[in-house]
Amino acid sequence: MKSEDHIGYQLVVGLEVHIQLLTESKLFAADTTVYGQPPNSNVSVITLAHPGSMPKLNKKAVEYAIRMGLACNSEISSYCIFDRKNYFYPDLPKGFQTTQDKTPICMEGEVPVPLKDGNEIVVKLNRIHLEEDAGKSIHDEASGDSLIDLNRAGVPLIELVTEPVIHSSDEAMALLTEIRRMVRYLDICDANMEQGSLRCDANISVRKAGSSELGKKVEVKNMNSIRNVGRAIEFETNRQIRLIENGEKIISETRLFDASKGTTSGMRTKEELNDYRYFPEPDISPFQVSEEWLDEIKMNMPATPRQLRRKLTSRYGLSEYDAMVLTDKKEVALFFEKTCQKTKHFKQVANWVMGPIKSILNERSKDVTEMPLTEDQLADLVNEVASGGVNSSVASKVIFPALINQSRSLKETLDELNLTSDSPDELSDVILQVVDAFPEKVKAYRNGKKNLMGMFMGEVMKQTNGTVDPKRANELLRDALDQLN
Repeated sequence: MKSEDHIGYQLVVGLEVHIQLLTESKLFAADTTVYGQPPNSNVSVITLAHPGSMPKLNKKAVEYAIRMGLACNSEISSYCIFDRKNYFYPDLPKGFQTTQDKTPICMEGEVPVPLKDGNEIVVKLNRIHLEEDAGKSIHDEASGDSLIDLNRAGVPLIELVTEPVIHSSDEAMALLTEIRRMVRYLDICDANMEQGSLRCDANISVRKAGSSELGKKVEVKNMNSIRNVGRAIEFETNRQIRLIENGEKIISETRLFDASKGTTSGMRTKEELNDYRYFPEPDISPFQVSEEWLDEIKMNMPATPRQLRRKLTSRYGLSEYDAMVLTDKKEVALFFEKTCQKTKHFKQVANWVMGPIKSILNERSKDVTEMPLTEDQLADLVNEVASGGVNSSVASKVIFPALINQSRSLKETLDELNLTSDSPDELSDVILQVVDAFPEKVKAYRNGKKNLMGMFMGEVMKQTNGTVDPKRANELLRDALDQLN
């Protein structure tokens, strides 16, 4: 049962999205952030918290955080400090996490989120702050041992915290999908949830419909896909409503999600803010974001998915659906735009990208940047079809496969396949030959059997190997037959 179907109750969700930044080094150390290295190889005295080692802030990480804030219409803080968040954390050798409490780099903001039904919601943000990631604990059930890999410890994160304004699992999944698009468009994160570079915790509560008071929230962790976030919200909503209906209390706690079972289980009682004992980090100086630097970042901001969707509908005249499909991946949207710089047939380009091109990419498990077909080749092919040089069927079934399997121009491909478009005179000659070859059929046509037009067209297409534009051939053939009356 969907959470929005629970009559008498309202689901309230706030998300905490952890976005691992694509910097080459960690937030406070020069250690590399390359994924997949041998355990505990991306470490140094700073990561290992050796006495006397001093952290140094990564400026690129701050820039990436500001990019996300600008994309979300947040207020960028001009003065920031870092804080120590104290709690037992075996994955951080320091025993605390360096984060931002009182002065987040980005305050408030919003994310407009397109939904499957074509509507849009606007999710309000509380903050976006910078912090360091923790290492990874690996628990070996066979031996009972716990192993720790500190390669990830100190990797820069931004944590995007929404207000509790999400009211269905579908809205939560749509928000995460849009955030994943945004960070990829901004080039600040690869958003690979399987590798942990994009992670999400969901704060979930339910309340009686019509009530303005928030219920007891439960935080669910350990979700490695957008679908699992939705599944966890659905399970937790049902669980909490059952407790309320049975007269039991909901405990404010942190729970883990088991993807194999689709269930959550208690991990620990939820910490209160005073449990963290925040205080300013004395080893890192406050930093300021100057107006000049902020203006420079604004000048170099990539377009967001929403901005490109608007551009595709306004400048190129595409439907909202087409714009949504084309902007799902940044590389595809850029490929479409570059192709449209070389042709005016924008809708035809969209059809090619969403049709044959998407199919071949899915078939080969490739990205559009890895496809041999260039923007110039696609534009030439679109223009050739639009001008009537070749028909769309031959273009998609013969010419397109030839283009993607060899590095040749459209003209060279047409010549090799003997598909060079016929001139009007050449096509007229073919039509006259066909008409002359079937005098009895011509007589029947003239006597009212207009359905013979299909037979004549079939012969014309056979004679031209199907390379001519059917519409143009049909017009010339009809003229030729009518002139014989």
